[in-house]
Amino acid sequence: MVAEDEAIIRLDLVEILREEGYEVVADCGRGDEVVQLVEQHAPDLVLLDIKMPGMDGLSAARAINEQFDAAIVMLTAFSQRELIDEASDAGAMSYLVKPYQRSDLVPALELARARRQERQALTDKIGELESRMEERKLIDRSKGFLMDTHGMSEDDAFRFLQRSAMSGRRRMSDVAHEVLSGRLAP
Repeated sequence: MVAEDEAIIRLDLVEILREEGYEVVADCGRGDEVVQLVEQHAPDLVLLDIKMPGMDGLSAARAINEQFDAAIVMLTAFSQRELIDEASDAGAMSYLVKPYQRSDLVPALELARARRQERQALTDKIGELESRMEERKLIDRSKGFLMDTHGMSEDDAFRFLQRSAMSGRRRMSDVAHEVLSGRLAP
């Protein structure tokens, strides 16, 4: 998706992107429109000009970044360090300064896509680790329950959970749930 308020630049970007093999699902010239179009088309990559009517590109990037999973590339005529930092804080994964060279466009887009994939991989890994942590806590609570209610040692409680899981071909967390709910006892 391309959001650029200067129509000639926007049309040029769309043409270049299509020639480079990208599918441009939408383009617009206003910052407030781009957020709606992202919601409508769910692009994986959004190229935003910073200075646009309706909503500037930085505000649009923040709104997109909060709600959607898209790689954002900022396009602007300004290269001040504080603006680059602000773009990064708004969720931009790459930054391109006008007048840009065609040879700089694809690397900037691909860098943003790679960063998006890295972010997604990290998010997935965090979710997996949080899930494992919750399972571990559940198993530890059930071991404590077995130790307190049935006078088992920690090793015996763990072995009971493990054997019950293996014999029923279930996950230990499911067995732990049954122990805590009172449906399973040694």
